[in-house]
Amino acid sequence: MILADKIMQLRKKNGWSQEELAERLGVSRQAVSKWEGMQATPDLNKLLAMSQLFGVSTDYLLKDEMETEEYVQDGDASAPRRMVTLQEANAFIALRQRASLIIAGGVLLCIVGVIALVVLGAWGNQHGQDLYGGLGLGALLLCVAAAVGMFLYCGHKNSPYEFLQKEDFDTEYGVAGMAEKKRGEDQKSCLLLLGVGIGLCVLCPIPVVCGAFLSWTDFHLALLLGLTLLMAGLGAALCIVAGVRRASVDQLLKQGEYSAQGKRRSRLTGPVSTAFWLLVTAIYLLWLFTDSSAASTSWIVWPIAGVLYAAVIVLCNAFADKKEG
Repeated sequence: MILADKIMQLRKKNGWSQEELAERLGVSRQAVSKWEGMQATPDLNKLLAMSQLFGVSTDYLLKDEMETEEYVQDGDASAPRRMVTLQEANAFIALRQRASLIIAGGVLLCIVGVIALVVLGAWGNQHGQDLYGGLGLGALLLCVAAAVGMFLYCGHKNSPYEFLQKEDFDTEYGVAGMAEKKRGEDQKSCLLLLGVGIGLCVLCPIPVVCGAFLSWTDFHLALLLGLTLLMAGLGAALCIVAGVRRASVDQLLKQGEYSAQGKRRSRLTGPVSTAFWLLVTAIYLLWLFTDSSAASTSWIVWPIAGVLYAAVIVLCNAFADKKEG
């Protein structure tokens, strides 16, 4: 079997059109058409790329006498990559759209719990009744527990598709086109959600700043702080909805943080992110439980943590890129 026939056979076996194979190899569709029509021969770099893409040896591609596919061995053995069908891709995008609302609701619920703690705690301090502070703490714990349940539910529903993030995979013909079409349809709504969300986050300090110039009681200042937190929570929720929906398309197209480079980075940033936010949560709860008057000031932990987190991620990405290089 000659090289042209092998390229065509492997392409069709993976369910790709000439255009899709060309995109993966970084060439034009006409180049693939010429290879399969015996009008041109791919250079060495493209042969190596096809060997890696199809998971076969270069010997199989180059030697006409080899009729049986010889898969590249990596350790014990390497099986062909998993194929994502059009039905699976549609189901995954629909699932992540629903999950975006649930995750955003869970984040907003946590913020509402903090608001309840701040406002009820201030009311209790003003009237000398510790009961309200206890109610606020109870409301916070209930909100956090409900949010954790929502996050776990989304994680459980997403478990059949975890391979999209952890493994290398191929997509059936039509998946890439469907994903690009979906991105185009959602682009305006996602940009609107991001714009409004970022705007709310930028404007959220206004109530607290205004409160600094007013001779109000601590309770009224707590209400202003609650309004600030609510604006920040709504802004974050809108950004999460847009981000999760965009990420589902990126996963199928292997773009952004789900590209080969992005996956290499996530192996480092994932554990670091988990450790970072666990540490921040521990600091926040420790401060809250050791200082009964910290209810109105402990919120500052979260914006500071957000700024530090961005710096930590930048450093992790730089380290991962340097290590890979």
